[in-house]
Amino acid sequence: MTPEAALALALDRAKQPDLEMPIAAVVVTADGSIVGTGVNRREAQHDPTAHAEILALRQAGATLGDWRLSGCTLAVTLEPCTMCAGALVLARIERLVFGAFDDKAGAVGGLWDVVRDPRLNHEVEVVGGVLEEQCSTLLSDFFRRRR
Repeated sequence: MTPEAALALALDRAKQPDLEMPIAAVVVTADGSIVGTGVNRREAQHDPTAHAEILALRQAGATLGDWRLSGCTLAVTLEPCTMCAGALVLARIERLVFGAFDDKAGAVGGLWDVVRDPRLNHEVEVVGGVLEEQCSTLLSDFFRRRR
């Protein structure tokens, strides 16, 4: 699956009405099967770890019956934070595809680069800035409406 196709799946989910934030993630296997999805649910679940990426990883692990998600791609509309970047490494995700960069909290090249740190036991291939304008516009429009 191309990076654009994977990110388009996440972007479609991020456009759902009534989301806490328009951030969504999908986990896709090498053959293109969607095995996990998530949207930010911190407020609804009263859980600081309920980020889209974490929820998608949890669902993918349950679907595949394994915590190792080798060979899988995670696509997310916003650059992951340090918690989510660490989870990608621990899950052995092969490739990360993300849309908008996060200069304030990004941990995949924004502020830090957790997933490509050679001191860790796994490095994730990163394709950033995919459909960046669409993802950025979705987020900025959301925050503009909230103000």
